Amino acid sequence: QVQLVESGGGLVQAGGSLRLSCAASGRTFSRYAMGWFRQAPGKEREFVTAISWSGLTTYYADSVKGRFTISRDNAKNTVYMQMNSLKPEDTAVYYCAARSSALDDVIFRSSDDYNYWGQGTQVTVSS
Repeated sequence: QVQLVESGGGLVQAGGSLRLSCAASGRTFSRYAMGWFRQAPGKEREFVTAISWSGLTTYYADSVKGRFTISRDNAKNTVYMQMNSLKPEDTAVYYCAARSSALDDVIFRSSDDYNYWGQGTQVTVSS
């Protein structure tokens, strides 16, 4: 069982930055692939970025590529997402997700692939 708690959301002006954190419980965090998703009002949840066990493999949605960076610190059981050059269209509730993986070097882009979810943190970007 893994519990995930996101933090770091808030209100920021367009062009600004935020860093989201996702703290995970559990002793085997280092064997979990992690992902970030977001859901804007009236829209479906969408994939943002994902990272493999070791952090060596990452993947980004085209909409955030070059602006967002995912990373993880397995010693701290935490995954991060640095968000730069924020745009109003980035406004959403952001969720982190986890799933165990037998292999490193694997990331998952579908929400259906993830077993564990955080409660979400609101990010609002004003124009």
